[in-house]
Amino acid sequence: MRITPAVRNILIIAVIAAIVAIAPGGGTATGVILTALYLAFLAAGGWVASIIYRERRGSLYLLGDGRRAVLYGAIAVLAVTLTATSRLWGSPAGSVAWLVLVAGAAYAVFAVVWAARRY
Repeated sequence: MRITPAVRNILIIAVIAAIVAIAPGGGTATGVILTALYLAFLAAGGWVASIIYRERRGSLYLLGDGRRAVLYGAIAVLAVTLTATSRLWGSPAGSVAWLVLVAGAAYAVFAVVWAARRY
């Protein structure tokens, strides 16, 4: 009897879930695994960002100091805001601040890209 890949993947997930549910300290192990996955995704994102930066470095320098500062500032605001999402969504004022910061950063990035393509 041959097991299809979909059934095999479901069985793998079920076995991992059973180990986490039954094994003592399974919740701690799950936290460690999730933290490792988050760090792997963060490292992959940084690697992709460095490659994109190296490929587009000339275009970024052609933006000029002011627009480049706005672009980097917007990216920094977006990164810090996304990092603090759980804290900001904890209060109504924080939720509004989160929306304003994300919308402002997105607008700044859009404005810089739009101005760069206008020429």
